[in-house]
Amino acid sequence: MKTFMIERYGDKAGVRAGEMPDPQVGADDVLVRIHAASVNPLDLRLRDGDFKAFLPYRLPLVLGNDLAGVVVQVGSAVTRFAVGDEVYARPDKDRIGTFAELIAVHQDDVAIKPATLTMEEAASLPLVALTSWQALVERAQTQPGQKVLIHAGSGGVGTIAVQLAKQLGAHVATTASTAKVDLMKELGADVVVDYKKQAFETVLHGYDIVLDTLGGETLEKSLRVLKPGGKVISIAGPPDPAFARELGTNAILRLAMSALSFRTRRRAKRRNVTYSFLFMKASGDQLRELTPLIDSGKIRPVVDRVFPFAETRQAMEYVEKGRVKAGKVVVAMT
Repeated sequence: MKTFMIERYGDKAGVRAGEMPDPQVGADDVLVRIHAASVNPLDLRLRDGDFKAFLPYRLPLVLGNDLAGVVVQVGSAVTRFAVGDEVYARPDKDRIGTFAELIAVHQDDVAIKPATLTMEEAASLPLVALTSWQALVERAQTQPGQKVLIHAGSGGVGTIAVQLAKQLGAHVATTASTAKVDLMKELGADVVVDYKKQAFETVLHGYDIVLDTLGGETLEKSLRVLKPGGKVISIAGPPDPAFARELGTNAILRLAMSALSFRTRRRAKRRNVTYSFLFMKASGDQLRELTPLIDSGKIRPVVDRVFPFAETRQAMEYVEKGRVKAGKVVVAMT
């Protein structure tokens, strides 16, 4: 099958087209012919080797972390799917590789594609929709009336998280550039802080939850907008001890992750708030929870541009150079 892969970490020009054997299909797997996949910042970080300490992939590695396509084969123990089903998924972190013609995915990680979406629209959703769900529903347990700040509202995660937080009944604030203010309001944001004109930490106060998608100074400043007992959940900040335990890493890695987040956790504790790091997980069940919200139009995908599969490397460069106006970049197989 045709793929886009890397043969070594850290080589930005090293993403190349190549042939790989078709996947082996286990008893609990569905084999999906991929129609579209999307590009995520995670793909760039995997290419650069940022996670190789705790995600020890075997090289060559096919990149790509979410997909939409059609089931072409099912394993002997598969009960949820049949050949011909249109599906979408974020494969488990140990089984990525959606920049390819085919992929075998465990049935627990797959869901029927929203009927109202094209393949390209559906492919834009799994990773960012699951990230939003796991941050706002699972981790933060967002309640109606709570105040939620979502950074970078026009980004891949942000466009979905703003809509989901609104559906959960929250008062939603987000940060965005001047050109994105109208889009943010269309997606449901109650307050849009134009970061080119205002510092969010000076105008927002008393928030229950912050979803940090940027890390660095933004994460540190986010602690100031929370009220006592508030939570900041970051997908871009330093890993914390809970994440290390979840991964089952060795003692040295656990200590290293603890050290990386020590300063942030200490500052959070001084303000009587909590910090946690989120590395999203595959979940077909959670996608099934999200699908009715998508099919009813309460959550809609935002697709910036679709590239042909042959231009997957150019699609990654487009994301890396910050050319995305809003939402996601997708690669289409056909």
